[in-house]
Amino acid sequence: MGDSIRYRVEVIAPDTVKGVVTSSVDLVRWQDYADMTEELLDALALEAVPQAKEAAAASGFFSAAVDIAIDRATTPVSITLTVGPGVPTRVTMVDVDVTGPAAAEVPLGTLAIAAVRDGWSMPKGDIFTQTGWAAAKRGAVDTMAGNAYAAARLASSEARVDPDAGSAALKIAIDSGPAFYVGDIVVQGLARYSESLVRNFSTLQRGQPYSQATLDEYVRRLLGSGYFAGVQAAIATDPAQADAAPVTLAVIEAAPRRLEFGLGYSTDTQYRATASYQDLDINGDGLRFYADARLETKVQNVNLRFVRPPNTGGWQDAILGGIERTDIENLITHTASIIVRRESIDERNTPAFSVGYFINGQQPEGGDWLRSHALYGEAQYTWRRTDSLLLPTRGWMANLAGGAGVPGASTEGFGRVLGKFAYWLPLGHSNEFYLRGEGGAVLARSRDGIPSVFLFRTGGDTTVRGYAFESLGVQQDAATVGGRYYGVASAEVTHWITPIWGVAAFVDAGNATDSLHPFALHYGYGVGARVRTPIGPFRLDLAYGQEVRQFRIHFSVGLSF
Repeated sequence: MGDSIRYRVEVIAPDTVKGVVTSSVDLVRWQDYADMTEELLDALALEAVPQAKEAAAASGFFSAAVDIAIDRATTPVSITLTVGPGVPTRVTMVDVDVTGPAAAEVPLGTLAIAAVRDGWSMPKGDIFTQTGWAAAKRGAVDTMAGNAYAAARLASSEARVDPDAGSAALKIAIDSGPAFYVGDIVVQGLARYSESLVRNFSTLQRGQPYSQATLDEYVRRLLGSGYFAGVQAAIATDPAQADAAPVTLAVIEAAPRRLEFGLGYSTDTQYRATASYQDLDINGDGLRFYADARLETKVQNVNLRFVRPPNTGGWQDAILGGIERTDIENLITHTASIIVRRESIDERNTPAFSVGYFINGQQPEGGDWLRSHALYGEAQYTWRRTDSLLLPTRGWMANLAGGAGVPGASTEGFGRVLGKFAYWLPLGHSNEFYLRGEGGAVLARSRDGIPSVFLFRTGGDTTVRGYAFESLGVQQDAATVGGRYYGVASAEVTHWITPIWGVAAFVDAGNATDSLHPFALHYGYGVGARVRTPIGPFRLDLAYGQEVRQFRIHFSVGLSF
């Protein structure tokens, strides 16, 4: 055995293959091995060429040219590994065949087959890679299994690669197996709560075709309720039970009581201290109690909530009470409220109804206190048609709300309508377009006697960037007060540098006024950074307010919808 030697490898290759070659070639990975010998180095150098070609082929370059040069006159030994990837091999044909009962079942089977073909992740024109090929096959089977055919399996697959022609013809066959229908729901892990509480969150109905998306929504509802720290769900995939397949839910109950404190900062309301307490079972039947207190530079409030678990119809009732003080744009407001609310737990189609009593006082800088009250009832409906509820990239959301302050029980009778709309559209693989619009009106002769909580101001992190929080409204001496009308629109394009990080450019426009004639829009525009997080998108923006002629920094997290 000879003396140990040292060497260094330089990989010369385009970025498309350099990373995979560097991580796959033993000659590169072993260059810091302390006991390297001449014999071992020669063996590693001999293997480097086929390993580099194999790595390039796995990335879709099947005709790569590889050269290795060793300079032993240097210390450490200098090695250059040069990879010319050549022309990438692209997919030229895709044949996805589904056999079994799904091929003859209309519409259940035909819709499932269409979903498999539409969702195929390696279409014509894509570079053929081994990892992409494996992912495409796995995704096709998962799609079939998630659309009623829970026992679907890959029957066969073939990729015919012609390196000289740079082409790959792909063919797979999926055996669908029988369609599965929901049977009994079996709940495991309960100690505190009843099975009926778990079942009332269900999106599943006995006898309906199985859907993974529907089961996932059930799991999200249970986790979102706070009752459970963990939920796992699965349908039995035994074909003999397909007509009434049991669904098993394994739950881990969360600690019912929790006390939290926090400190923070937002560009809208500045410095913040918060405290919250929750008890998820104050009566032994799942009645939830929440208490929250927030102390901010511009907003201070205390809120209490009592929330019942959903009933068998999927409706959730709540009683909310709170007091709030704000000091924003030289307007001080005091509001006390108590609200009774009923809301559906359906996350895609969500109706809600509420009745509340509000007592309000407001004082513009240098002015007198103006006091008002209202008994207000409202109905609203929210539609969500997106590929993801937290991080949408395609689809739309909309919300319509209408309500009224009851004459005789309010300082002034009034009506109120609001609408919101958001739209997401992918532009290729790494770009995304986002459009948002919202508006509202208070139907009354004037704003006098209407509590400030029902009037409109806008501007800030999630409305019109480039302007201070709620700085757009009706000017009353030195204060900005709420108006009877408002409208906001925003258009934004994001380029995703990686799946997590992106940069955006945007234009916002909006205002709040007491009259529609004229309705002068105030514009803001700028650029920002985007990060996809588990709780929604994080946004850090630099915006220029055209009317105020100044830049502002804004940041926010989550969907403002």
